[in-house]
Amino acid sequence: MTKPKVFVTRIIPEKGLAMVRDVCDVDLWSDELPPSRGELLRRVQGAEGILSLLTDRIDGEVMDAAGEQLRVISNHAVGFDNIDVNAATARGIPVGNTPDVLTDATADFAFTLMMSAGRRVLEADRHVREGKWKTWGPMLLLGAELHGATLGLVGLGRIGKAVAHRASGFDMRVIYYDPNEINHDTDVNASPVDFETLLKESDFISLHTPLTPDTHHLIDAEALSLMKANAVLVNTSRGPVVDMDALYEALRDHKIFAAGLDVTDPEPLPVDHPLLSLDNLIIAPHMASASGAARGNMAWMAANNLIAGLKGNPLPNCVNPQVYK
Repeated sequence: MTKPKVFVTRIIPEKGLAMVRDVCDVDLWSDELPPSRGELLRRVQGAEGILSLLTDRIDGEVMDAAGEQLRVISNHAVGFDNIDVNAATARGIPVGNTPDVLTDATADFAFTLMMSAGRRVLEADRHVREGKWKTWGPMLLLGAELHGATLGLVGLGRIGKAVAHRASGFDMRVIYYDPNEINHDTDVNASPVDFETLLKESDFISLHTPLTPDTHHLIDAEALSLMKANAVLVNTSRGPVVDMDALYEALRDHKIFAAGLDVTDPEPLPVDHPLLSLDNLIIAPHMASASGAARGNMAWMAANNLIAGLKGNPLPNCVNPQVYK
């Protein structure tokens, strides 16, 4: 029996890749960098399934290049703004994602950035490595303390709630802004506030909102001007939620204390970007979910979505279930 042809746009953990190889004829893009647009359009031709990453723009042109036999698109990510879901729905193609699996890893990393940026960990490490550590001093590298501080969460979805639960261990007061919330979860010890109040009252602000037209540059020069001078901003959501130029000016002029970014705009951030000249900033290469367990489970979920679609079954995690109607 002929196996269905699929294009996998990058090497994923073996927990998922082995499943795909068992069922499919796999064309795997093995380079570290994602396929170019031309390569993507060429390699999807004749594919019945595509397993993509956030770095791959899967739009109507790609779907048409694959052909009418394309039956499923499985995104190896929680987010799916790289996929034109409306175009997929119009063609009757289900789109899968990997929700929940990254919640704990991302919440842990948000706290990693909060603590590292607030307590100036990387700056302290450089201080030692550069031979500047001469003695203990009462004013050396003073930072921001989490215990008893006010944490403002922008977005109270799964990850936001997980961060709120972790904050209880630091006796933090948690407030949040989420205009899309329908019912408040009473299990989460957090109080809803308007956006301006969150900006003005928070010592730490952690972003957990999807990228939409409304959230693009949500953190701009005006928002930054409302924050406390001792505020620490953390972004593990999407890079364009923050205006990079405005953030640079706020950090450079010490209008806020520090920032920790797992995502940037663009990605990767150019090595000559002015943000990289600042000591009060930590940038990670989009690695909030980079625990072995989380990435392995993500690959497993992406593989299950792909295989279900190829078999004509409903995807376990489908972002456009209307295709089944």
